[in-house]
Amino acid sequence: MQKILIVEDDEKLRNEMEIFLNNNGYKACVLEKFDNTIDDILKINPDLVLLDITLPKTDGEYILREVRKISNVPIIMVTSRDNEIDELLSINYGADNYITKPFNIQLLLAKIGAILRRSKQKYTQDKIDAKDFIINLSKSTISKDGKEIELTKNELKILKYLTERRNKIVSREEIMDYLWESDSFIDDNTLTVNITRLRNKLEEINLKELLETKRGQGYILMGEEDEV
Repeated sequence: MQKILIVEDDEKLRNEMEIFLNNNGYKACVLEKFDNTIDDILKINPDLVLLDITLPKTDGEYILREVRKISNVPIIMVTSRDNEIDELLSINYGADNYITKPFNIQLLLAKIGAILRRSKQKYTQDKIDAKDFIINLSKSTISKDGKEIELTKNELKILKYLTERRNKIVSREEIMDYLWESDSFIDDNTLTVNITRLRNKLEEINLKELLETKRGQGYILMGEEDEV
């Protein structure tokens, strides 16, 4: 069941969307506080986000820009602003679609379905080009400069998760939560073993310094700009 995160400060609309999505085959979850919205979106790791442009203390366009720096999660902007400038800005900042309140709930459902189908098709193309290396999801490999290394199922999932959050510290708890949700049952000791093996494999293709441990915080996959 695909997970839809609703980021909307209008409680009535938020509840209506949650009920509707749950009744139409999705697992809907909501944010009720907006103090750490960007981190909450990344931690929840939804399949799609419905993001209101006008939020307390911040705005959805800023959140969209920040999330896009580290994640390609599909995002539909939801707004009461009916003007082409906001729509154009949202698309330029990386939104997948835009819908204006009041909207036809069936139209929203159609937009969600279309975006998730495109996202699935994109995923099944099975390659993540991270510039300094390539992850092949179907072959479960990482490659650099023509050299390819096989990864186990968990190593692949950990590397993909860290790559999507590149240059951001990710806690051990976040990784284990993600693996549990992906049906990979892993405990603290097993995670340590997987991280060690993954680091050794990165070293084999001259990416020794790529994966760093931040004591007491977690791990960070460094980007090219941080290796100057």
